[in-house]
Amino acid sequence: MSVSSHFLPFFLFLTLFFVSQAVVPPSQTFKYVINGEFGEYITEYDASYRLINVPNFATGRLPFQLFFYNTTPDAYVFGLRMGRPRYESQLRWVWDANRANPVRENGTLTFAADGNLVLADVNGRVAWQTGTSNKGVAGIELLRNGNLVLKDKQGRFVWQSFEHPTDTLLVGSALTRGGRNKLVSRVSDVDGSDGPYSLVLERDRLAMYLKSKNSPKPLLYYVTQLQSKSNSPISRVVFNNKPLTEEAYEYELEYIVYNVNSSDGNTQFIGRPTKFNSTLSILRVGLDGSLKVYSFYDRVQLGGWEVTFSAFDRDDLYGVSECRLPTKCGSLGVCEDNECVACPTPKGLLGWSKNCALPKLPSCKPGSQVVNYFKVVGVEHFTYEYTQGEGPIKLADCRAKCSKDCGCLGFFYREESSKCLVVPEVGTLSKVSNQTHVAYIKMSK
Repeated sequence: MSVSSHFLPFFLFLTLFFVSQAVVPPSQTFKYVINGEFGEYITEYDASYRLINVPNFATGRLPFQLFFYNTTPDAYVFGLRMGRPRYESQLRWVWDANRANPVRENGTLTFAADGNLVLADVNGRVAWQTGTSNKGVAGIELLRNGNLVLKDKQGRFVWQSFEHPTDTLLVGSALTRGGRNKLVSRVSDVDGSDGPYSLVLERDRLAMYLKSKNSPKPLLYYVTQLQSKSNSPISRVVFNNKPLTEEAYEYELEYIVYNVNSSDGNTQFIGRPTKFNSTLSILRVGLDGSLKVYSFYDRVQLGGWEVTFSAFDRDDLYGVSECRLPTKCGSLGVCEDNECVACPTPKGLLGWSKNCALPKLPSCKPGSQVVNYFKVVGVEHFTYEYTQGEGPIKLADCRAKCSKDCGCLGFFYREESSKCLVVPEVGTLSKVSNQTHVAYIKMSK
């Protein structure tokens, strides 16, 4: 063995040692305390906010800026805002670090010499961190595309916010298959914790799910198929935007096939071309389970966001009907032509309103619930494109299956095929012309 080969492992050890022990220069470290004056403008979710004024988060990185914001008193979230300052009311919160775990006044955001970015509550409790302590981080930067990155001395990313999206993808960011890398809706304008809707990348499709407290499995309600030339599993989908002509821009989902470095030919266009540079666009899972692309245009008088793609489209030009949104009509309601048209009751169909709701059911133990059902003719469940249930099975057996299950709120029965679908959520019923497709809504006996 040569002398050089003897020393190679030693040099590798030294390299790894010094990388792991690399420290952030003092000029790059900071400790920000959450206090002081709030911004004076109205923002999305009617949130109050404080700009994080440290050199690493340069305000020149417009249209992106990092803030602490709160929608309820003394509950602060470290987040990224997008848009032009002169259009404050149009700015969108496009990334959150700790939306499900807020901190209080005088909490701290610290970037220390060990390279870890840590958000701590006022009592010292760690609410969020990048987990990059002693991993060779030498600096932090907010890039012009909205990606917050921790870099080593060679400029390589050790950690980046693009790999940890919340409910929104920015242009250039991606979803990966497996793990927690998915888009998850907020609960509401006020509550920013994880909501029930999600968008995930699976083997050859993007799928949207509704999480139900009555079911161990989420409910599939929307799918976009992705085509791979090699038929291999798709490992990554990037949300990109590129010009079709000198004036028109269009969005593309660029997907990378598993174990293949090139993504040539694996591109799927979505939305419609715009007559302006729509690079300032976001793909978002909405509070209602919708999936839309919003593009910011700052050359009009007031500026603002334009919806340039919707998976659930009122005109059905670029997507499916809004009647396919699980809670378009609340916890119960009949939808036709993208409108909520009726409220099902034991006495028949009444006019729909926001007060339309499922009947209250008594608490029960599995197998002991005494219930009845009322019938709604000519409707489908919001999952009907992806499941028709099991069968053939008799109507009485389908009914008994739901009655024995405390998590079942109703069942759908196709009389011509004897297919039975028991559901943990009823939600929006899509009106169909086939009168043999019937819903049975559970009620107290």
